[in-house]
Amino acid sequence: MGYYEGMIIKMPENAKIILDTMHEAGFEAYVVGGCVRDALLGREPMDWDITTNALPQDTKKLFRRTIDTGIEHGTVTVMMGKEGYEITTYRIDGKYEDSRHPSEVTFTKNLTEDMKRRDFTINAMAYNEEEGLIDKFGGVEDLNNKLIRCVGNAHERFSEDALRIMRAVRFSAQLDYSIEEETKAAIKELAPTLTKISAERVQVELIKLLESDHPEKFMDLYDLGITGVILPEFDACMKTGQNNPHHIYDVGTHTVKSLGYVGNDKVLRLTMLLHDIGKPRTVSTDQNGIDHFHGHAALGMKMAHDIFRRLKFDRETMDRVCNLIKYHDDRFPAEPKNVRRAINRVGVDDFPLLLDVKYADTMAQSSYYQKEKLAEISEIRTLYDKIMEENNCVTLKQLAVGGKELIGLGIKPGKQIGDILNAMLKDVIDEPSHNTKEYLLEPERLKNVFMKEHEQGEEHEKTSSDN
Repeated sequence: MGYYEGMIIKMPENAKIILDTMHEAGFEAYVVGGCVRDALLGREPMDWDITTNALPQDTKKLFRRTIDTGIEHGTVTVMMGKEGYEITTYRIDGKYEDSRHPSEVTFTKNLTEDMKRRDFTINAMAYNEEEGLIDKFGGVEDLNNKLIRCVGNAHERFSEDALRIMRAVRFSAQLDYSIEEETKAAIKELAPTLTKISAERVQVELIKLLESDHPEKFMDLYDLGITGVILPEFDACMKTGQNNPHHIYDVGTHTVKSLGYVGNDKVLRLTMLLHDIGKPRTVSTDQNGIDHFHGHAALGMKMAHDIFRRLKFDRETMDRVCNLIKYHDDRFPAEPKNVRRAINRVGVDDFPLLLDVKYADTMAQSSYYQKEKLAEISEIRTLYDKIMEENNCVTLKQLAVGGKELIGLGIKPGKQIGDILNAMLKDVIDEPSHNTKEYLLEPERLKNVFMKEHEQGEEHEKTSSDN
């Protein structure tokens, strides 16, 4: 079905009240940009932005509650109850001196002049009920043709704001559109200017692309020279083959294929993007010509940590993804004891995600033993569900005994208590029925087994430090 200019867009009541108020005061006003695009596509817009020929001070006089969110660029937020609506005066941007912000902004009375400065045709449409859809740059046609195209000269648009380079690929992933050829050529030429964009803004666009329904479009970032600037470690993956019966793709292609086998979850998609990032630096070839990547998970975890720091990611995301990368290649039999040990090692919250990672990793490999690998993952998942259902003890928190009980028995607070509790946990993980106070605090067992393990641990530590 095509999108057409006679289409009526259903606006929220508050947006309609704002437009009506401005029209009654003699000003032009339209909903504009992404909300128009999404409404035409039958999607629920996140925000309803408004553009007008009224100056910010005029807008402020018309509404009781306003916030000066970007008044130097002509933007005032009008509060309607708890909802905020950004209202921006038509403007012409001055010269962009930093590939991100105009050095000056000039207000204009002409809607078309304002639209000329916008990034893509599909985002350069306006609407109000009186005039219908205003589409001066072929936005409807590009929606029908599923194209991302710059408004006017692509080279100029990307020179004004280099972040638009990433936005082009992000929109293409979110909408499953192609990027128009001239727009693509300008991206290739100007990709190096992304160095002028803050890491935080690059990160936001990267996550939106990865969380989209078409994460495979990440490959466009590589093809257009963008990863060379923001994630050069991935370019090394594209140049690293995997001559191994378990694989049919180079490391980079395997990585991108794996993205499509996990859900639209930030932690999972980032894990798949970086799970094999250590392979190019760990590749070795044996006498039979088979490639191996020993230690790639441990190195990959360190490299991912550095990448997250560089792109200014939050600590929680970094820690969870690095944890999953660390264990993504761990293999253990589908037996209750081994699964409990793995849950303890990986963490209760991350373990089910690890199984999703293993599934995606396997699906993006060759058919060599693939059915067997998938069957084992499925068995482990069933065992995990049963362990959780039965509330088997896999963490110190679930242990029937705590430090208080041990201190009550006369054991001095400190490292010894931690060692004894860990020895108890090890026992209980292997045999869940042992998780009772009676069993764990039985005097002979406590003395002969758990305290002995503590002493052996101390002896091992001393030996290690002597070497």
